[in-house]
Amino acid sequence: MRGLACVLMFQTHCYDSWLGGAARTTNFIGWSRLGGTLPAPLFLFLAGISCALFTDRMRQKGIAPGAIARMTIWRGAKILGLGLLFRVQEFALGQPWAPWTDLLRVDVLNVIGISLMLMGAVCWMARSRAANAILAAGVALGIALATPPLWTTWRPRWLPWYLESYVNGVHTYNVPQPWLFPIFPWTAFAFAGLTVGFLVFSEWPAKNPGRATALFGAAGAGIFFLSSWIDARPVQLYAVYDYWHTSPNFFLARLGILLMITWVVYAWCRWGLGQFGFSPVIQLGQASLLVYWVHIEFVYGRFSILPKRAQSIPMATLGLFAIFSAMVLLAMARIRWKGRGGEILSRVRRGPRAAANV
Repeated sequence: MRGLACVLMFQTHCYDSWLGGAARTTNFIGWSRLGGTLPAPLFLFLAGISCALFTDRMRQKGIAPGAIARMTIWRGAKILGLGLLFRVQEFALGQPWAPWTDLLRVDVLNVIGISLMLMGAVCWMARSRAANAILAAGVALGIALATPPLWTTWRPRWLPWYLESYVNGVHTYNVPQPWLFPIFPWTAFAFAGLTVGFLVFSEWPAKNPGRATALFGAAGAGIFFLSSWIDARPVQLYAVYDYWHTSPNFFLARLGILLMITWVVYAWCRWGLGQFGFSPVIQLGQASLLVYWVHIEFVYGRFSILPKRAQSIPMATLGLFAIFSAMVLLAMARIRWKGRGGEILSRVRRGPRAAANV
């Protein structure tokens, strides 16, 4: 699933950065942007599932709830730190044009880190799988329902912009920006993943993963159509309604798709081509943070492999294949050499010594 998120992310970023002229007004880029509504929810959803897996394993080892919460919060803090470091890199490479306020932009790594910290606290509050699942589902729903007013009528304007931006993505623009990743609504996907994770790792689903993921897929289809039905009702709860950016109905629709993807990916890995040989998508998923970090510079950054806003659809697609191939190779290298830093350093040191002996 994480590899699939990477592929969807690549296509969205490549076409958005490189397409120019008439290509930017076609249905093609519209479908590309629609696919781009899934990578961030996938990454956050999977962060929730991995948090549930980590918490469950630590509990089985008898580790105290407080210690588990501290480890989860520390893990989230490290990812938040990486997100801030990424912003420093982008600011440095963007000179002399990048404004200093870019250092405080709320990006996807920031919200993943904060989500993990919040999930650590919630898992500490509930000590069983069932209680955790119920509490996490309640938090996800609460975040989704609170998003529209926090972007409009209940905006916390009394906060400095760099703090309000973590609530609604206002940044320096005086109005919330849909291309940023504030806590509302994005963290809701992480808590939805936390709910699903505790359900997946409970006794019956763990013994019957095929049936369990099929049930999740069916539930996802039901949630998707339920969101469409609710959205079609004439009664609206909010003074300002923006389906594509803040609506709880859009959150439900994407959550339904995530649940359906869960079953599709399980089937692919259990019975499909995921069972046979090399899988580039799985390789990408195993090094998703690295390929996210690197590909940005070669698509949006100073080192873009194609001139921006100047390409036809075929040329941008060729660039997309180049980025995909390069990131798969990078992921393979990362996986191969992971944890072997000492061995690499030793080889580097032996090289000059061997040359000196010769």
